[in-house]
Amino acid sequence: MAMKGCLSVTKYFLFVFNLFFFLLGGVLLCFGLWILFDRSSFAAMIGASSPTLKVFSYVFCGVGILTMLLGFLGCLGSLKEIKCLLGFYFAFLLLLFAAQITIGVLGYTQRNNLRTVAGTYVENIIRNYGISTNQTDMEESLDYTQQQMECCGWYTPLDWMKNQKIAENSSVSLYPCSCRNSSGFLSYTNSSANFSQVDTLTKNGFCSTESRDKWPVYQTGCMNSIQNFVVNNFITIIGVCIGIALLELFVMTLSMCLCRNLDQNYNKLARYS
Repeated sequence: MAMKGCLSVTKYFLFVFNLFFFLLGGVLLCFGLWILFDRSSFAAMIGASSPTLKVFSYVFCGVGILTMLLGFLGCLGSLKEIKCLLGFYFAFLLLLFAAQITIGVLGYTQRNNLRTVAGTYVENIIRNYGISTNQTDMEESLDYTQQQMECCGWYTPLDWMKNQKIAENSSVSLYPCSCRNSSGFLSYTNSSANFSQVDTLTKNGFCSTESRDKWPVYQTGCMNSIQNFVVNNFITIIGVCIGIALLELFVMTLSMCLCRNLDQNYNKLARYS
């Protein structure tokens, strides 16, 4: 009788828990689709770049679909007591848990290689920045990163000296507008010439200045800014990761206990569904 009661509690707890996750996944999916199809107005509303929101929309959609799939397997498997679905649910959670551990270990052990690969990728964007008539998604994302993180270039602002436009315009001192340090200067926007007298906005995201000795830009590279952000929020990031891992282990344990005990109690369990 006690075993029957424990299994019933486990069964309905898993059902309610996964029903919540199924609904949460639906909300995330709808939110991602909303950003994807209404990106321009959403970007204007929160002041973010459109390409950055495009990436976030795909992330929200992917996480929403994955969460809905997990919730569906857990809900149906626990409520109907279907061992096959409970097994898939456990295997899916186990695979997700193993992938998270693998990504974490690889990210830590290969951090130097990842930093080098990211640096090469960003330097390639910087080198070709402004060549096209219209800014590409990657160029706008780089601008957004430099503005929000208050950084310039990947390693140092001197990375921008490799840019073809800056190298070609020897008569005019150009620098990326997204790197502009607004401290001591008038704030600027892309839609109006709200600059100081010696700094003017040119095409394709570049600004010109009469001073060729020093650009009025942030002196910190984006790599250092990102590293500082991770270090400052290290405890929060680790806490969230540990919390997610413990939750996955707890739910996997419940699903496996229910699945294993269905053999001897399968015909004894009262069916309310």
